[in-house]
Amino acid sequence: MIHKERIKNLNEFRSVDNQRGDYILYWMQASVRTHWNHALEYAIETANKMQKPLIAVFGLTSDFPGANSRHYQFLIEGLLSVKNELKDRGVILSIQFDEPPSAVLKYSDDASVIITDRGYLEIQKRWYDELKTSVDCPLIQVESNVIVPVETASNKEEYSAGTFRPKITRKLEYFMKPLQPRTLKVNSFDIDVESAAPNHEKVMKKLGLKDGMTPSIFHGGTKEAIKLFNEFLSEKLECYEKFKNNPVKNCLSNMSPYLHFGHISPLYLACKISRVGGCPRFLEELIVRRELSMNFVHYNDNYSTIRSLPEWAYTTLMEHASDPREYEYSLKELENAETHDEYWNAAQKEMVITGKMHGYMRMYWGKKILEWTDHPEKAYDIALYLNDKYEIDGRDPNGFAGVAWCFGKHDRAWGEREIFGKVRYMNDRGLERKFRIQEYVERIEAIEDHFP
Repeated sequence: MIHKERIKNLNEFRSVDNQRGDYILYWMQASVRTHWNHALEYAIETANKMQKPLIAVFGLTSDFPGANSRHYQFLIEGLLSVKNELKDRGVILSIQFDEPPSAVLKYSDDASVIITDRGYLEIQKRWYDELKTSVDCPLIQVESNVIVPVETASNKEEYSAGTFRPKITRKLEYFMKPLQPRTLKVNSFDIDVESAAPNHEKVMKKLGLKDGMTPSIFHGGTKEAIKLFNEFLSEKLECYEKFKNNPVKNCLSNMSPYLHFGHISPLYLACKISRVGGCPRFLEELIVRRELSMNFVHYNDNYSTIRSLPEWAYTTLMEHASDPREYEYSLKELENAETHDEYWNAAQKEMVITGKMHGYMRMYWGKKILEWTDHPEKAYDIALYLNDKYEIDGRDPNGFAGVAWCFGKHDRAWGEREIFGKVRYMNDRGLERKFRIQEYVERIEAIEDHFP
């Protein structure tokens, strides 16, 4: 079911009953999948209603802010699978080496309607704004990467998960409806489109990225995501409910990279886990925490800077900005995991080697960057830089919110102390008290030996 709340007209055209044009155009960008994709299914419905073929386009730009070859490797693995999956459904996908709006404009003149999915970052909003004034047909956005559409969940930036949770929970029953695939009546095989060769190595070479980044241990694509999630359901679900925050147990689903690139639907994950009896802690992370991060990025124009913090947190950090630090490290030392703290070093190495860090350790990791850097604003920028560079799910609302949380976002004021002021503090003794944290260090050392 495609709820009307997911659908938004982005330009002045109010009707899709436009008989001009040769096809319906789906601009795929944020939801890189054919599986449980509301934007794709709405595009197929529209094509069938107008008895026209459907083509898809993806703009592959090599200069997306903060992205590097590790991210592109993962993205392209999924994208090339989607190209074949769309073809099986009668849809030709054109992968263009171009800025997304320019890629869409190449096919817009002959389009009756353009339908797109939705992202929340500033650059994605700029793309939509640029395109909506440049095309001569309806531009319709269909939200598919959240369970509850962001404005429906809340009409303002929420202070915390505590204020957001009751609002989104009230709407879940309405939106938790499975999405059935439609059958396209008119295929687009006779339409001549240009596209990148369906070859991973050639696409990566064409992008010309020479940043020296190693691939992560994860592989992109919906099939890989479903495989990992099925393993999670059969082998880790009980463990997750008990030990979600325990970095030693490693009970995580590893879905965040796939959610970031739109390779898997959050609605699919929620419906599937609910069918097997549910897991409240997983649903809390998937729905409340994840969609709170979309709320943050959508409503806060400063989401990528320290000025996104609540006033109390920003003020207290600035009041303590000149407090002496027992340890201070440069960006290079932090990036190379050259601190005195073996737990922090292990967390940094996990991210650098695998492309993902355990969520609890990411909180500790961010807090320590604040503690070991000579100014909170510099610490904030370093944390975002490292997160975005190495995490497969970097440059994501979850990442922006996660870093901001380390500096007081979505949290309350605590007892005042040096450096942190009233921002929550974490230390190594807490790790030692809660977990057999040395086992985490040993696990990362084993990974390091396997992936030097």
